[in-house]
Amino acid sequence: MLLYIHIPFCDSKCAYCAFNSYVDKFHLKNDYMLAVKKQIYFELERFEAKTASIETLFIGGGTPSSIAPELYAPIFELLRPYLQKGCEITSEANPNSATYEWLDGMKKLGVNRISFGVQSFNEEKLKLLNRAHTPKMAKDALLNAQKIGYKNLSLDLIYATLGDTKELLKKDIETAFTLPINHLSAYALTIEEGTAFELKPQMSSEQLSLTSWIFETIKSYGFKQYEISNFGSYESDHNKGYWLYKEYMGVGAGAVGKLGLTRFYPTPLIEEYIQNPLLIKEEHLDLEDKKMEQIFLGLRSCVGVTKSLLSQSEYKQAKILLEEKKLFYTDGIFYNLDYLLADEIYLFLTA
Repeated sequence: MLLYIHIPFCDSKCAYCAFNSYVDKFHLKNDYMLAVKKQIYFELERFEAKTASIETLFIGGGTPSSIAPELYAPIFELLRPYLQKGCEITSEANPNSATYEWLDGMKKLGVNRISFGVQSFNEEKLKLLNRAHTPKMAKDALLNAQKIGYKNLSLDLIYATLGDTKELLKKDIETAFTLPINHLSAYALTIEEGTAFELKPQMSSEQLSLTSWIFETIKSYGFKQYEISNFGSYESDHNKGYWLYKEYMGVGAGAVGKLGLTRFYPTPLIEEYIQNPLLIKEEHLDLEDKKMEQIFLGLRSCVGVTKSLLSQSEYKQAKILLEEKKLFYTDGIFYNLDYLLADEIYLFLTA
């Protein structure tokens, strides 16, 4: 079982961000964290959680580093008996708010992995994306995390942005590997509805050849690609938990949880969530929905697709792809050899 906690507060709204986050509701932090604790009590009961039943905890956002460690402390106290020994506990963080004191305070609570939203080490690109940090802040934050004793550190980079060149992206990747990371996520800029970039579709310019070059460049530093956007000498247990279709609790305004064939959606509005954190909508999936999602996720990641999941016709399609060396097969699982072809392979398998 996994646990995701959503923190919807941000210092600034990035021009590309479609996540549930707000820059003008910081006065609600205390009340929000109390509501989060209330929902956790409810979810532990709903999921019939037992001692040491939570495999991973991920705090995402928004900006988790905009919340002081003291406000997280009661939540960690509640969760501690349910966390497995050696549980991967990740928090996202932005370099401008992940101070030495914040990083130190979170480590004392039990956080053992930090994922930094860096996006680029190019000052002009950071301004274009409306990021609140500078390249120096990003470097300092990672070095501080290393000093404090974090062993598992990750950073995000964004590509396919207007103005990106091979030289700029190469410099971003080179700089990333001068820092103490064992994981890197690389995301193509996508134009989402409701973002500042919505009316500027020209801001995104992905080219398959450039994406392939980025992936190969990252791998040349010894990082293995284990999902279409994720690379590392360390593979996130929480990420893989989603792709393996494990159960997960989703806590916080705008989070998503899943138990069996039911998905749960707490209200995304902070004020409503504070008033009633148990105001949760449900979506019921059928077995075909589940199967299609498992195939899709498996083809985009190192998880693969088990033979038993496929119908007779899908298995025939998979064998064709096997002969064409688009897939490989071992121990009852089909694996995708090129994650950039995941969508096409999915459509071919399920046609």
